[in-house]
Amino acid sequence: MPEFKSFVLDPAVANSPELLHDFLSAELGSKLLNSCQYRIEKKSIDARSRQIKANIKIGFYPKDHDFHIDLTERMRLPKLASNAKHAIVIGSGPAGLFAALKLIREGIKPIIFERGNNVRDRRRDLAAINRHNIVNPDSNYCFGEGGAGTYSDGKLYTRSTKRGDIDSVLETFVAFGANANILYEAHPHIGTNKLPGIIEGIRQAIIEAGGEIYFKARVTDFIIENKQVSGIVLANGESFESKHILLATGHSARDIFELLLSKNIDIEAKPFAIGVRIEHTQKMIDTCQYKLTERPDYLPPASFSLVTQTQYKGVQRGVFSFCMCPGGFIVPSATEQNQVVVNGMSPSRRDSKYANSGIVVSIMPEDLAQYKDYGPLAGMQLQEQLEQKAHQLVGGTQQAVSQLTGDFIKRKSSQSQHDTSYVPGLQPGEMREFLPDFIAEPLSLGLQDFDRKIRNFSSNVGQIIGLESRTSSPVKIPRDRETMEHPTLKGLYPCGEGAGYAGGIMSAALDGIRCAEAILTAI
Repeated sequence: MPEFKSFVLDPAVANSPELLHDFLSAELGSKLLNSCQYRIEKKSIDARSRQIKANIKIGFYPKDHDFHIDLTERMRLPKLASNAKHAIVIGSGPAGLFAALKLIREGIKPIIFERGNNVRDRRRDLAAINRHNIVNPDSNYCFGEGGAGTYSDGKLYTRSTKRGDIDSVLETFVAFGANANILYEAHPHIGTNKLPGIIEGIRQAIIEAGGEIYFKARVTDFIIENKQVSGIVLANGESFESKHILLATGHSARDIFELLLSKNIDIEAKPFAIGVRIEHTQKMIDTCQYKLTERPDYLPPASFSLVTQTQYKGVQRGVFSFCMCPGGFIVPSATEQNQVVVNGMSPSRRDSKYANSGIVVSIMPEDLAQYKDYGPLAGMQLQEQLEQKAHQLVGGTQQAVSQLTGDFIKRKSSQSQHDTSYVPGLQPGEMREFLPDFIAEPLSLGLQDFDRKIRNFSSNVGQIIGLESRTSSPVKIPRDRETMEHPTLKGLYPCGEGAGYAGGIMSAALDGIRCAEAILTAI
């Protein structure tokens, strides 16, 4: 049986294989160490005090123990039989792709429909947004092969306690090209530069196994017979039959929410948040978090996680950081031409000179009173209204409104701006021109509290950029806890972030696997 030991080390030692081996030899004795083999099981950085530490867990195994996992086996899917049963998967994000992999391994053929382009062609759609202010509503930073996560930081954090499933997902990513350090880092991420190739590899494996993937294939209708889904209709008029449909279209597929409501298929409003992106230099965040003048190479670019509770007009609201991207970029994430939406991403090395994070405010039911006629789509209407206002303020471009953070707190319009990672460009202004008071005032209070936690965080050394409105879906598609099916439409399996059951790449992948398992039981 393996033995596990935890150590608190200098980060320079923990991040050097040679220094770590020397430490373990001195700690355990070279003779003992030579009689076993070891590997890193977990590693994290603790920078809460001036003495920065690395917490590391080492697994020690018998010399003859084969703990090597042949990850390439995860790329080898069984060939599907020509007469294999099939299920439809709508969406090729992590939920859809990992559901498809699970189905194939159990002998079921997935037929995947993706409204956007494949990752290669999708790059041209992103370039059109950044360079020419042209938004393709079906293929952008939110839609297209791999989903919104493909061109993001590739964070693989989750609060799930199902460790075995998590390891399986991580190992699959490594098999298709992710760095093996995601297997043991406390906060693993892949990076936007590596994710497209990984997604492309997964797609190729699915096709070689006998699965099917259709791009530029937007679903516009469900075929329903006796409260049982029996197929789908695409925008081009084609239809496909199946009594098992996994719906994993992401948090921005507003047309799907509208379709469900129009067909009297139950959907519900759910909590969400709206705010801005805040951007600093990475050097400033490193200095504050590590309390060092210069960050040594063995320390990763520093990050932060901030949360507070505010009181505005007698209502308590949470204000929190969201999707913090050290060494990253801010990107345009609108899904329609008349919107401005921003998000963040990072390359695998996180080597941009900028750090950014969403700073968002919880939306309360009373905020949606004026949209009550939209029923469960009230939150979606609020999002759209604010996104369109932000678009109007920048003259109908994909530029974004910016404001020096201290100016925002002082209710002072900014006449200048800092350099930015946001390629379409910024226009200095006043966030309150499009943010309602129930967002702007708690946001201001929250930023003032965060400034007490990170020095100068909310001063004019940084700037806020708006609008950050796609933190999560404002709509939940209900499902039965046991069968994972929609409670009133048999055969429809709401899945992932867009259905309200995930909050990132890892949790979406895990949810995709769970829904695939439910389909396997029913098919």
